[in-house]
Amino acid sequence: MGSTVLPWRAVMLAFGIMLLSGSAVYAALSVWPIGSGRGVASGVTGNAERGAYLSHMAGCYACHTDHKGEGAAYAGGAVLKTDFGDFHAPNITPDADHGLGAWTLAAFETALRHGVSPAGDPYYPAFPYPFYTRLTDRDVADLWAHLQTLDPVAAPAPPNRLVFPFNQRAGVKLWRAGYFEPGVLEPEEGRDAAWQRGRYIVEGPAHCGACHTPRDGLGGRDAARKFEGGDRLPGGGKSPAITTAALAAEGYGEDEIVFALQIGMLPSGDFFGDSMAEVVEHGTSKLSADDLRAIAVYLLDPVP
Repeated sequence: MGSTVLPWRAVMLAFGIMLLSGSAVYAALSVWPIGSGRGVASGVTGNAERGAYLSHMAGCYACHTDHKGEGAAYAGGAVLKTDFGDFHAPNITPDADHGLGAWTLAAFETALRHGVSPAGDPYYPAFPYPFYTRLTDRDVADLWAHLQTLDPVAAPAPPNRLVFPFNQRAGVKLWRAGYFEPGVLEPEEGRDAAWQRGRYIVEGPAHCGACHTPRDGLGGRDAARKFEGGDRLPGGGKSPAITTAALAAEGYGEDEIVFALQIGMLPSGDFFGDSMAEVVEHGTSKLSADDLRAIAVYLLDPVP
């Protein structure tokens, strides 16, 4: 997807006019089918311990737990403040009324890898399914197995509060048509196992590009500027570039990347702040040395 788009306020106005004056168009969007997931292959059995590990890698624990409040783990409530409004992470404990207790593995896979709810509605891409679509069947099953071990929490997460027209969920289908590319990552020929693993983690569950790639006015990642840093992070934050050249300029080699992801210390001796500090605390600090090394290997020589 190219990076040339209308300013987001102009797009918002145009879309709003379309909704107000073209109810037939909106009705068509509402019934536009967006498909379902790929399904998990029969015979794939989830492992809860592996799933717990993956929940840190993928940010499930970090995003679905209100660390600044008093909510229970995975019970939702954490807020993402964006240009489009406030998104609240939902409850993903096994509670039947407020969580995933009434879901099946098939419904979970469809949500995770295709961004579609059990009711057939599109999820907003604040939920990083454009990255989770890369997850393997085993990882999907492992995550599901882990979530089934949690204590149910009978508490709803706060509702999203989005500005018009982005509060019209059917409009997300237009976003998907322009930006969402479902499917697994095919192995790259001539690359070793560490590089392949690092690519899978970075481009899939860890969704590094969600923050470290610039976004356009509609919230889509600018593929031509991959890993060049972002200035539209939730809450108004910014992220630095993590291109090979940018990392080298900051003094990062493999060891420095591993060390930074383990304890949050930069080559300069300073420490990560804001959202990256939380990523380390709840995510990368929980990863194995081999996976951290794989991430470093890939970041220093990524796919163009």
